[in-house]
Amino acid sequence: MSSPLFTQAVREVGDWIRSERREFKANAVETKAFNSLVSYVDQQAELMLIDRLTAALPGSGVLGEEGGGTWIAGGSNWIIDPLDGTTNFIHDLPPYAVSVALMRGRDLVWAAVYELGQGRMFSAELGGGSFCDGRRLSIREGAPLSSGLVATGFPYHDFSQMAQYLKALQACFRAARGIRRFGSAATDLAWLADGRFQGFFEQGLAPWDVAAGILLVREAGGTVSDFFGSDLDDYDLVRSRSITAGNPSAYRDLVSLTTDSFLPS
Repeated sequence: MSSPLFTQAVREVGDWIRSERREFKANAVETKAFNSLVSYVDQQAELMLIDRLTAALPGSGVLGEEGGGTWIAGGSNWIIDPLDGTTNFIHDLPPYAVSVALMRGRDLVWAAVYELGQGRMFSAELGGGSFCDGRRLSIREGAPLSSGLVATGFPYHDFSQMAQYLKALQACFRAARGIRRFGSAATDLAWLADGRFQGFFEQGLAPWDVAAGILLVREAGGTVSDFFGSDLDDYDLVRSRSITAGNPSAYRDLVSLTTDSFLPS
């Protein structure tokens, strides 16, 4: 597997996005749905990633946020979010990131999250560990939930489970040192893999929001599941629409909290 070529492709497109930010005009934005925005930067970046990644891995398919590419059932497929945190990007407010994962069959085998605010490249390979700019990441001995931070996202277009979300937040206020919301799930998961957060939970996410981050957290020694701790393979997990993640100590408390808050009565 030519992982240096994959990383190079992500870096090149991320650097192009950073250069575009300097000239970006907020009126160059379209609305896909309520509170769901897209710019020419997202669209062009996805095309650039598809070109580079499929050239580096001939015969691979693509699932992209902006609709690019074709999924190949049972094959090798790229899961691409060309700009995770578009709203942050539009407002010139980091973090925002390029998030790319490679799924082979039903397994995540390679991932990169290029956080563009600080210019940090997070990467992981199945069985090979997680890294940030060459520094190995490990959260196996991470702090418990009570002495750490939890990252999350807030509902922004689907408010059907607002009561459950507020219940989870209230429980988290009592269980953790603090809660942070940065607006880029891919970055949240990368920072969890780096030990900055002890846990993460969010609902309503798409595969391209979480695929790369899932592998980063797991290869750093963390645990990832849906809200209920279900035993899902990677293919089903990235499509589950809910995610709870943490270092081993914090995860146990956090998944109990999300199960209690979101399990239908």
